[in-house]
Amino acid sequence: MATKLNLDKLDLQIIHEMMDNAEISYADLGKKLFVSGGTIHVRIKKLQEAGIVKGTKLNVDLKQLGYDVIAFIGIYLEKSSLYDSVAKELQRIPEIVRLNYTTGNYSMFAEIVCKDINQLRFVLHDELQKIKGIERTETFISLEESFTRNVQVFTQ
Repeated sequence: MATKLNLDKLDLQIIHEMMDNAEISYADLGKKLFVSGGTIHVRIKKLQEAGIVKGTKLNVDLKQLGYDVIAFIGIYLEKSSLYDSVAKELQRIPEIVRLNYTTGNYSMFAEIVCKDINQLRFVLHDELQKIKGIERTETFISLEESFTRNVQVFTQ
């Protein structure tokens, strides 16, 4: 069993600031938080080793790159015990960008990003439906993403 990492106020401040702007240099972040850039570096390394910080990502406007279809797929499994094997197969489909094991109507819920409806149809019909263990699916097409945000990490 993993031991729980004791995060102090500085760790939470670093997480909060970097979630807001991951491009900030360690030196600039250190100035903002009144510690050295070296201290920031050591703390970030500690948070990475603990698995709390899992890297940084580039935020890209997918529509500008021609990806016009975002859909959500509710997946019904034949048996819940098939989750691991189905998840492994779904991970091989590059258009699926997020997958969750859920309670409620669906066994799994996936987010999929495609260039167009033809690509979505291909993924649904030619890839997803051929996976053993999937009983059926229900697809929801997103008309607009109003916002996306990180959870606020409080520093108190």
